[in-house]
Amino acid sequence: MTDRIIHHMCRADEWDAARAAGSYPGSSQDAKDGFIHFSTAAQVEESAAKHRAGQDGLMLLTVDADRLGPDLRWEPSRGGQLFPHLYAALPVAAVLRADPLPLGPDGRHVFPADFPFSPLETAP
Repeated sequence: MTDRIIHHMCRADEWDAARAAGSYPGSSQDAKDGFIHFSTAAQVEESAAKHRAGQDGLMLLTVDADRLGPDLRWEPSRGGQLFPHLYAALPVAAVLRADPLPLGPDGRHVFPADFPFSPLETAP
């Protein structure tokens, strides 16, 4: 299974540090699990609600999975669904766009108006 476009949520300060360094090592939870967690467009909103509920100051990274090579593996997780897991640092060059993921008045994350994105889109 493979979707070309996958997503990761991180704090804005983590993304700023990654851009300066050229790669993103993942969050503390990613480090604990041994891989960087990603979701497909169909999975990411539920992932946000389950794993990032109430967290403000997040970024939604849109990543070209084809640029990640064999370190990207599709593995069963929530409900047996296959999720993309990256067993390496995320190269900033693989990130097509990074969008703020603010909280709405209901406490849920507000995804960009043009989400899900076309595979041909790049950062605004």
